[in-house]
Formats: sequence, structure tokens, C-alpha cells
Amino acid sequence: MSEELFKKLVSHAKKYGFIFQSSEIYDGLSAVYDYGPYGVELKNNIKEYWWKSMVQMHDNIVGIDSAIFMHPKTWKASGHVDAFNDPLIDNKDSKKRYRADVLIEDHIAKIEGKINKEVNKAKKRFGDDFDEEKFRAEHPRVQKYLTQIKEIQERMGASLSAGDLEDIKLLIEELGITDPASGSRNWTEVRQFNLMFNTQLGNISGEEGKLYLRPETAQGIFVNFLNVQKTTRQKIPFGIAQIGKAFRNEIVARQFIFRMREFEQMEMQYFVQPGKEMEWFDYWKEHRMKWHKALGTSDDKLRYHDHDNLAHYANAAVDIEFKFPFGFKELEGIHSRTDFDLSSHQELSGKKLQYFDPEMNENYVPYVVETSIGVDRMFLAVMTNAYTEEMVPDASGGEAERVVLKIPAALAPIKAAVLPLVKNKEELTTKAKEVFDKLKLFFNIQYDEKDAIGRRYRRQDAIGTPFCITIDFETLDDNTVTVRERDSLDQDRMHIDELAHYLEKHTNISTLLTKLI
Repeated sequence: MSEELFKKLVSHAKKYGFIFQSSEIYDGLSAVYDYGPYGVELKNNIKEYWWKSMVQMHDNIVGIDSAIFMHPKTWKASGHVDAFNDPLIDNKDSKKRYRADVLIEDHIAKIEGKINKEVNKAKKRFGDDFDEEKFRAEHPRVQKYLTQIKEIQERMGASLSAGDLEDIKLLIEELGITDPASGSRNWTEVRQFNLMFNTQLGNISGEEGKLYLRPETAQGIFVNFLNVQKTTRQKIPFGIAQIGKAFRNEIVARQFIFRMREFEQMEMQYFVQPGKEMEWFDYWKEHRMKWHKALGTSDDKLRYHDHDNLAHYANAAVDIEFKFPFGFKELEGIHSRTDFDLSSHQELSGKKLQYFDPEMNENYVPYVVETSIGVDRMFLAVMTNAYTEEMVPDASGGEAERVVLKIPAALAPIKAAVLPLVKNKEELTTKAKEVFDKLKLFFNIQYDEKDAIGRRYRRQDAIGTPFCITIDFETLDDNTVTVRERDSLDQDRMHIDELAHYLEKHTNISTLLTKLI
């Protein structure tokens, strides 16, 4: 997808009530967004799919909802006070600020673009006989590019792990990375910037009154580990799931809702016996990819990316990356966090956070495998996958272009629209409202009588409504309606009494959950 098409997607999201710029009447607030009428429905459906797949589908995973405010020592124990930083660099000529690691990652993306160019040229040359895997493994220029990428990633990872910011700047200079805005190479030194927002507790000023807006939801799970384990009588392995807001003072926030200062996370911490963490790491890595593919996302839009630079708490980490309009980027992270968090909280609080294992007859601090996905990034991935411009038959027998969101029916904001064929026939509108009132008890549906029926179809296509139910003159005779399916444009005739069962069969969240069994 091109940059131009990404702009269309952003425009579509605003035009049709999915996402608005926060405080837009005051010229907006950078990297903060509001979800509109259809956006909030889609967002809630994404969260429902995740929650039910985690909590409802696993008898050893339970949920909590912890507070945004936590005791400040929480963030000392977790390492966020000392180590939750981004490496920033300024361009002296443009006065613009960037994340140094992102500049390097963007340079890597350009090299990947050169590889893709070579692959596409070869595809055209060899046609159906083209073996892409073999080409990538043997073509000397492609191998040269891959070696360059590996060397850059390894060096950046080692420098970031060691806190060697001088080498990060040196790497930027050696790669000839220029300011995207001005083309200048006149860079400042790289320095660390802590991402946590802080505020004061009541009227107390000074360090003793300092509170932080949580930068992640995981710590609320860790400090409640024993509370949850004892009250639910869980045995290891078991998990705790949570959906909640988090806040990061991103200096370089961009790419629409991909990177924001206020965002929502869906996280699950899975507590396991020490020594078995890699077994469960592999399980969740596979299971979470299956969750994404159950939405119909094609294999070429998803991939794993192993971390070169592990976080201070991890002994293994992998990202599930999605092909956004601006390239492959992290959508979800699976991390083996060892016993870092529980041990750190145990040490600083002086309270034991251990599990008594009746089978081993001993106490130990469990290891943790985490799955963490941003609701907002998932929202953007769903919209990216769904946005389609295509030619379809029109009423005159020719073709017309339509913009349609092919959102999986179970996630669609509106499940069906009830449409009287024409507006100025009271018997049709009365019957249509009867159908609407009957179905709205069970489904989020919409009634629309404004404009010609073709325009109303297009309006529903644009918000991703999977089914349009048309009430016509035949309905008045036999109580049958026309049900139009969004993607195929097929139209079926059925009795009004069949509608609820039909919509339940095609739009219930269980249509996705069954794919995970």
C-alpha cells in the first residue's frame, strides 16, 4: 500500500466516524486521538475477541482491571524509573527531533526495499517458474543487502544494550543517514529521554508526592499475582489477562494511531515453572499467530521478528509484525520475562511473591511469559486489511467504483442495516422499523431511509456493514426480505423470522473463536 493510499485510509477513518483528532477545534493535540461512533464499536469488538479468546477459551486464565495510578516504588522495581528511555537525536539545521533507533530502522527498511525491487524484477523475468526462496538465498546482490542489514541490526542492538550512545551516533553518520525533513546530516549527540509522564499526589510536592501514569499494564498484574492466585485457587501454569490504558511521553509520535501518547494494551502474563518458560514461549508464539490468522489475514502480511536487543527483563523475545502501509512493524510482542518482575517487587516491597508448588513440594518465584498487543495498532491493522477500492456492477449495467471496509463480520461495528426500498412509502418504512425494532434487541444494527437505495448500500459498505436488509413491496405480501452480503454482493431472499438466526450464524464472535480450537 502506497503512502497516498495510507492518506486515503486516514481520511476515510475521519470521514466515516472511526477516528478524530483529539481537541480538533483547538487545532488538535499531537499523537492523541478520539474514537468516533463506528471506531468505538470496532475497538470494543477487537477487545471482545481478544478477551474471550484469552479468558473464556482458557480455563486457567483469569482477568483483572488494575488502577492506572500505582505506588511510585512499582516503577522503581520494574526498572522504568532508571531504564525506560528512548535514544533521541536532533538535527541542528531543521531543529527536528528523532528517535535514533527509528532513523536506523528506517535506513534498514530502505535496504529491504532494494531487496524487494530485485525480487520483483526477477518475478517479472521468470514468471511462474520463479522460486523466490531460492532467489533470496542465492542472488549475490540480495545476499549483500541481507548481510548489511544483519550487521547494522547487530551493532545497533549491542550499542543500545551497552548504553553506548556515542556509537549510535557514529553508526548514523557512517550510514549517511540524513534528516527526512531537510536532508541535512548535521546531528547533535544522542541522549536518553525517559518516557514516563509524572504528576503529583494531592497537594504534596516533591519526590514523596510523585506519581506516574503507568507506561504499561503488566505491573498491575505482577503486584496482584498472589491476590489472584489465592482467590481463584489457580495452579501453575496459569495466566492473568488485562485490557487497559497506558501512557508514554513519545517525543517522536507518528504514523496516525500506530504510535500514540495515550493508548490501550491487551496483555496476558502467563506464570510458569522455572525451566519451562521456553516451552510456553513457543506455545504462545504459535497460538498468537493463529489468533491473527483467524481474522483472514494473509500469510504475506504477518511475520515473526526475533529481537536483537533484549529488554533488561527478558531471556527471549519475538514480535509478530504486520505489513502496515508504511512497512512491516511490530503488532504484538511475546516475551519470556524470567522472574525479573516478581523478584524485583519481592525485594523492594519486602513481601514474598512466591508460589507453593504441591507437586514439587517447594516454594519458588514463577517465571513469566507475556503476550502484549496494542488495541490501537490492532485497530489500524484491521482497517488496513479491510480498506478496499474496487469496481462493482452498477444499476445501469455498467461498473462503478466503491470503497468498502471488508472487516470480518464478527468485528464489524454495525452487523446489519435495515433499509426500506424507498422513503416516501409509509407502509415500507413502518415495516422496516418493525424489523429494526425486532433485531436491535440482539444485534448492533442501523436503520437508514435517506437517499436512493444504491447510495445507502455504498454508505454501509464504507463503514464495513456485512449485511443490508432491504424491505420492498414483496415484503408486504409474504414477509420476505432481500439480504445483501457486503463482499460478494450476493442477494438472498428470506423470511423475516429467519433474520436473527442468519445474523447470529454469520456475525457472532464464536465464528472467530472456533478457529482457535
